[in-house]
Amino acid sequence: MNKLSNEVWVFIEQRGGKPADVSFELLSKGHKLALNMGGVLKAIIIGSAMTEVAKETFKYGVNEAIVIDHPELASYRTMPYSRIMNELVNESKPRIVLFGATITGRDLAPRVASNTKSGLTADCTDLRIDSIKYLGKDYKDLLLQIRPAFGGNIIATIITPDNPTQIATVREGVMEKQLSSSVNEIKITKIPYKPDATDELVRIVEQHREESKINLKAAPIIVSGGYGLGTKENFKLIYELAHTIGGEVAGSRAAVDAGFIPPERQVGQTGVTVRPKLYIAIGISGAIQHRAGMQDANKIIAINSDPDAPIFGVSHYGIVGDAAEVIPNFIEAYKQKLK
Repeated sequence: MNKLSNEVWVFIEQRGGKPADVSFELLSKGHKLALNMGGVLKAIIIGSAMTEVAKETFKYGVNEAIVIDHPELASYRTMPYSRIMNELVNESKPRIVLFGATITGRDLAPRVASNTKSGLTADCTDLRIDSIKYLGKDYKDLLLQIRPAFGGNIIATIITPDNPTQIATVREGVMEKQLSSSVNEIKITKIPYKPDATDELVRIVEQHREESKINLKAAPIIVSGGYGLGTKENFKLIYELAHTIGGEVAGSRAAVDAGFIPPERQVGQTGVTVRPKLYIAIGISGAIQHRAGMQDANKIIAINSDPDAPIFGVSHYGIVGDAAEVIPNFIEAYKQKLK
């Protein structure tokens, strides 16, 4: 085999000049991947007036920041951003490129993968570096891209050994954001923006954006309900318990599909990934997609009428029983403690 690149790249997503949290989470993971393969970590930043953002990335173990800075690039547009990324990847052929699984990342990553003929795995829940043997060949320092598959029935480990570049997208909150114990000397490489006629095929006329008023990621206590509660009326017990103990309300995909709770409160692989101090799962069976979004909570309490529910496999405390009976007892016990 030809010697492969040892570079890990992270695309730094920004909106209005403010970097996305998921990008710093990916830098934290990218730093570990780079160390494991004896490589270097690079931040790729496209935007306008991005120097301060570039400097901030070095807190997370970056060796070099590559910046393409121009007023025309202030807001994300598919054509110029994908063209720039394609040129960079085709020229340097980094070993790994990571994107957030956001609206921007899900638009950009497949275009880069297609243009550069790179392997792409979407919505990974874990990333690792390992040397493996595949079809009689030895592959050193390969990226293992891990995610649920076949409706969550298995955890798949995906490899792309025949592609020089491996691309993955990861949702916000999946990787833990950690400052590096040692900060490298700041090295910012600025690449000039060269406009192309295709850049103007799509222009931003107006933007209207409403920030979410719900921040499950920051909640220390989350009370989460599932389809097992049966009705929207029963789901009110989740709100009552959350209000009593000062927690945020969340739910499973099945609860959202049933109309018990709005989509922005969904926890799981296709929702939000959370790490609260306390997570109470009520009437949630615990499919792998849901567990992927909450299994790193400090303490997990599961309440379910099915003693064989998978949620008990990740919970620290389990209660087998009817939620309609257990929750009122919970609330009463908590109120008695406060007296």
